[in-house]
Amino acid sequence: MADQLSPEEKFQLITRNLQEVLGEEKVKQILQERELKVYWGTATTGKPHVAYFVPMSKIADFLRAGCEVTILFADLHAYLDNMKAPWELLELRVKYYEQVIKAMLESIGVPLEKLHFIKGTDFQLSREYTLDVYRLSSMVTEHDAKKAGAEVVKQVEHPLLSGLLYPGLQALDEEYLKVDAQFGGVDQRKIFTLAEKYLPSLGYVKRAHLMNPMVPGLTGAKMSSSEEESKIDLLDSKEDVKKKLKKAFCEPGNIQNNGVLSFVKHVLFPLHGEFSIKRDPKWGGDKTYSVFEDVEKDFAEERVHPGDLKASVEAALNQLLDPIRKKFQSPELRKLTNSAYPDPSKTKMGGKGAKAAAGGGGGGEDDELAPSRLDIRVGKVISVEKHPDADSLFLEKIDVGEPEPRTVVSGLVAYVSQKDLQDRTVVLLCNLKPQKMRGIESQAMLLCASVEGEPRRVEPLDPPEGSSPGERVFVEGYETGKPDDRLNPKKKVWEKLQVDLKVSDQCVAQWKDKKLLTKLGQITCSFPGWLHDQICGRNARRLCLW
Repeated sequence: MADQLSPEEKFQLITRNLQEVLGEEKVKQILQERELKVYWGTATTGKPHVAYFVPMSKIADFLRAGCEVTILFADLHAYLDNMKAPWELLELRVKYYEQVIKAMLESIGVPLEKLHFIKGTDFQLSREYTLDVYRLSSMVTEHDAKKAGAEVVKQVEHPLLSGLLYPGLQALDEEYLKVDAQFGGVDQRKIFTLAEKYLPSLGYVKRAHLMNPMVPGLTGAKMSSSEEESKIDLLDSKEDVKKKLKKAFCEPGNIQNNGVLSFVKHVLFPLHGEFSIKRDPKWGGDKTYSVFEDVEKDFAEERVHPGDLKASVEAALNQLLDPIRKKFQSPELRKLTNSAYPDPSKTKMGGKGAKAAAGGGGGGEDDELAPSRLDIRVGKVISVEKHPDADSLFLEKIDVGEPEPRTVVSGLVAYVSQKDLQDRTVVLLCNLKPQKMRGIESQAMLLCASVEGEPRRVEPLDPPEGSSPGERVFVEGYETGKPDDRLNPKKKVWEKLQVDLKVSDQCVAQWKDKKLLTKLGQITCSFPGWLHDQICGRNARRLCLW
């Protein structure tokens, strides 16, 4: 097909449905002379989900246009992005990504022989590449590096050096993969412009950049691997697909941030060239659309009901997922999936290290109670005021490294002054089920040391000096476990783990005599000196939630 297309037709196919193209003229010029060389990279972190069909459908467009396409499994980038993929799991996750993306491409009819797959560490650890990293780091300012990664790399107040390196490495990949253009989401625009600014300084040519729009997830925000409700996993059952689509944000007539409609536009139309609504004859019967704008118009004018749209997308999506599910029924791929993404509730981490992280743990009671299941983070108290309907409660806004601060209702009025809490750095448990306290929902709880007696003493825990909101708190020996998305109240996980949480004689927070830590050091409790002398030797120095 590509041989029959003119350069202009190839350009239209390459750029259709993109939000932005940097270097259009460069692309057109190359197409007049030869086929375009494009690469798309994906960091091997969380499991790919159905939103990955968006770049896959564009990769199909590139291939139809005759492009030479390279898919980069960016394992080193995955580690640099706030260690989202533990080093021990990188190789397993690369293998999982390769298998699942090949299965996706096969399900949409993309011939694999026209694609080139490469792993980042196959070339990023070479002497030449490493020297270029140093050369680039001598040119890129800290401001430019942080700005470039702002929408891709997890941002904290005191960023790790790894996150600042990430954008520069992605820029260098363009040269080492010998491509004409890089393809990615519009959220990577600042990385692309960094590449355009700095690669010529190293003596390398500036590449073109092709950007997809960001497709809303099922909740109306960006679809994310870390937000279970926002995405449909590629291996989800038909029942799970139905359940998640049923909950998806899809208000009648609302075409803004509508993830269901966006999937029709960016996946189903490019792949099939049409989309069919299946419905009861009394509601107008089946209708096939050949242009997405007609679907959008009918939905906006409420001629298409959200239920019919969801049901039709469900049927089309299951057609895409069926061959992937079938392929991953093999014992080898099921084992790979479980090893690359071990169930945190069944992973024995204490003293087992990489073996456990790779799926070597069992499923007994000790595994189920691993402290890594607790999502404990550093927080910064932004504001404190009395609860409007309860004199014994504080109402706090606390920054835990998310776009918006969390609301926390705590019963600390009798133990800590409002002044002492304001602007304080604290430790919070963030994956409890939110609870309403006197009409206001508390979205986390403070972790405090509690000393029984008359009077009772309660003091919030202190992270190490220099800690930033959102930094993870972990128990030594359990560094790589993944917290539950939300603790199931019926399982009493917190209650069972709390039994072994205490403060040592040196006022260091511990679980079973193992320290609670951040990357900067240990979690402590700064009791006043006179009280410290009283609590040494007591057995009632428990850690509690407030």
